[in-house]
Amino acid sequence: MKLQKASAAAAAALVLALTATACGGDSDSGSDGGGKITVGIKYDQPGLGLKTPDGTFSGFDVDVATYVAKELGYDAKDITFKQAPSAERENLIKNGDVKFVVASYSINDKRKAEVDFAGPYFLAHQDLLVRTDDNSITKATDLNKKKLCSVTGSTSAQNVKEKLAPEADLQEFGGYSECLTGLENKAVDALTTDNSILAGYAAQKEHQGKFKLVGLNLSNENYGIGLKKGDKDLQTKINAALKKMVDDGSWDKFVQKNFGPANYKNEPAPQITEGS
Repeated sequence: MKLQKASAAAAAALVLALTATACGGDSDSGSDGGGKITVGIKYDQPGLGLKTPDGTFSGFDVDVATYVAKELGYDAKDITFKQAPSAERENLIKNGDVKFVVASYSINDKRKAEVDFAGPYFLAHQDLLVRTDDNSITKATDLNKKKLCSVTGSTSAQNVKEKLAPEADLQEFGGYSECLTGLENKAVDALTTDNSILAGYAAQKEHQGKFKLVGLNLSNENYGIGLKKGDKDLQTKINAALKKMVDDGSWDKFVQKNFGPANYKNEPAPQITEGS
């Protein structure tokens, strides 16, 4: 009798230990088990994905990620946001560190060889940001002989330099904030990257009224949600969530909330093409 009781107690302890281990594993990974989920976002892009000094997160991508996670069954409190720098997005997905990535993640063939996408959920274009009082730049060729700023290694800057304004004086800095300071101080004449990113910076309280987007469509950037290759079930569920987000008006609300102060003329929500 005592032996049976001891065996039962040992079995119960083993079950509890296994349960605790499983829960702990889920909370530390991108797994959607255990009622928790980890999502990759940018931490340094105002208007898209920004981590504030008090530890909260804001931006269009954050709102989209939160909406999608909710449709997958997770409350906001169950979401862990993990920083997803551009160079690490594929690794985070493939290693299972995140369930999906929402981080101004343009869909292209090179990336699709490594991960799958849901969406797209947003169409951005490469554009130029200039000072509000500067009307000398209205097209890409106007950048010839002018100082163009972007971050080091930016494909956006190279696109302008090689294809559109070969005589532009390209200035490359480590971050967009340095370009903005240079633009404000007239050390540079224009900043180039995706218009969504530019609008996010221009919409910041400390920048409102200082800068404007020129309104050029120098490239098409379809933002998608990155996920592990072959996970068709998750892809289908995320696509359904994105469609609902547009249909119920949430997409428009998120755009206005995050980009409105910059007077950003966004494209309509794009048609979902991935997984179809």
